[in-house]
Amino acid sequence: MKVLELIINYIIRLMPGMMLAGFLLLLVPRRITLLRLTVYLLLFLFIRDAMTPAGLWSFGTEGFFWLRFTDNSLALTVMGISSAIIVFAMNALDPNLKALLVWFKGNRVTGILAGIGAALIVVAPLAIIYLQTSLVDRGGEVAFMLLFPLMLTAFLGNLYEEVLFRGYLQGYLETEGSMSPLRAALASGTAFGLGHIFLALTVTSIGWPLLIFALYEGIVAALVRMKYGVVPATLTHGLAIFTLASGIL
Repeated sequence: MKVLELIINYIIRLMPGMMLAGFLLLLVPRRITLLRLTVYLLLFLFIRDAMTPAGLWSFGTEGFFWLRFTDNSLALTVMGISSAIIVFAMNALDPNLKALLVWFKGNRVTGILAGIGAALIVVAPLAIIYLQTSLVDRGGEVAFMLLFPLMLTAFLGNLYEEVLFRGYLQGYLETEGSMSPLRAALASGTAFGLGHIFLALTVTSIGWPLLIFALYEGIVAALVRMKYGVVPATLTHGLAIFTLASGIL
């Protein structure tokens, strides 16, 4: 499928939901932070899950499960940049939510190293499981020329997701919800797993393996956010997805 056709078809799928979400956000005052956050979360889940029928990524069940993105480099680049634009727009439109973001905690270098190390913890179980299944059966090799746009999509796309779950939601639970940092992290990670129900059980046929992985990844990323901030958590999430989708494992 040509890149323009791929992108247009995806946008057409998104338009009804985005228009409804936009209208609701116009109606809800900015001071009603929790409802606006809920709308942003639901909109993200819709945008992400619509990638499957649009052909922008695919899943398989061999080797627990595997993930591959489209082999169209321009489409990958557009997805990554669009995610960054959405993050900028949300922060501009909702300063109350933006105030919940904690980009870094403590030493930034330590946080970055912790984020990378946590990504290795996330993918380690799958690396062991994948030893039982050949790469050919898990989506096959990914062309070298796709690695940079894939990395762009993995990190910027998951920046969008991390800002929502680890920035806004986890920050809201800690402040407005008066939860302890650990409890807020566990709640954020569990909500992240919950956000994969439709993707795992209806949009795809992956089922419980994807839910288990999402819960595990979400809790690890949430603990990184608790200790080091949103940027290290984004490194954890983005690097884990890039590793899985690039065929490195």
